[in-house]
Amino acid sequence: MANAVQPASMENREFPMSDHNFNMIAQIAYQYTGIKLPEQKRQMIYSRIARRIRALSLTDFDQYCALISDSNNAEFNEFVNSITTNLTSFFRENHHFEYLESTIIPELKKSNASHRKIRVWSAGCSTGEEPYSIAMTLLKSFGMKSMWDLKILATDLDSNVVETGRAGIYKPDRVNDLDPNVIKKWFELNETTANYEMVNEVRKLIRFNRLNLLDAWPIKNKFDVIFCRNVVIYFDKKTQKKLFDRYANQLNDGGYLIIGHSESLHKLTDRFESIGKTVYRKMV
Repeated sequence: MANAVQPASMENREFPMSDHNFNMIAQIAYQYTGIKLPEQKRQMIYSRIARRIRALSLTDFDQYCALISDSNNAEFNEFVNSITTNLTSFFRENHHFEYLESTIIPELKKSNASHRKIRVWSAGCSTGEEPYSIAMTLLKSFGMKSMWDLKILATDLDSNVVETGRAGIYKPDRVNDLDPNVIKKWFELNETTANYEMVNEVRKLIRFNRLNLLDAWPIKNKFDVIFCRNVVIYFDKKTQKKLFDRYANQLNDGGYLIIGHSESLHKLTDRFESIGKTVYRKMV
């Protein structure tokens, strides 16, 4: 029986990456972002950091590790952008948007009727598909000429994806799976570039900012709904507990927290009650 082909050693690559290099990168990532980089992420990290080494004309991982050991170095932001994973799509995990439309929004129309304000936070917004999906859902329920004050805060650790979201411009493959009527109503086709641009009525509801969830949150107002989907899976349990407690503090009483399909609040907090498929409500 032929021997199985073994993956190439990290020491025999274009830029050798030692255990010390990987452990240092993982330690810095955890210290500044809370992201855990287990051994199975080594290949991914190698590929992404190797691109930065080439871009900077460095010779090895030792030089790169020396650069990012100083969080004030200009490269540090690029490092953070490199290690974050941004997988998203419009109306991803669509049951959340269906629940937002069918249950949450009708309840908020009643509870917030006196001040006619709704505030939503998309924490971990990636390239913007999630907050734009939220905005489209809100406008579908309230209409374009509603007198309600609707605002969405969209934040992410990766500055590059925040800029993409802010631009609101998407290649055809990003919208191809959407219903043609949705595309016709909420997007404008740029005939020159063949890209699709979010209409202004949707864009004006959202404010995009870069934010590290581990840092202080310069946010004054509380939210009615927080989307934090497929974010905490990168954190350890200790960090998750702190984050969910902070989310509870940032929500209005009875506010909603929506998390990813592979995530759970079980044994992490007692400040929320489960009311649906990865949908939770803050206990009063």
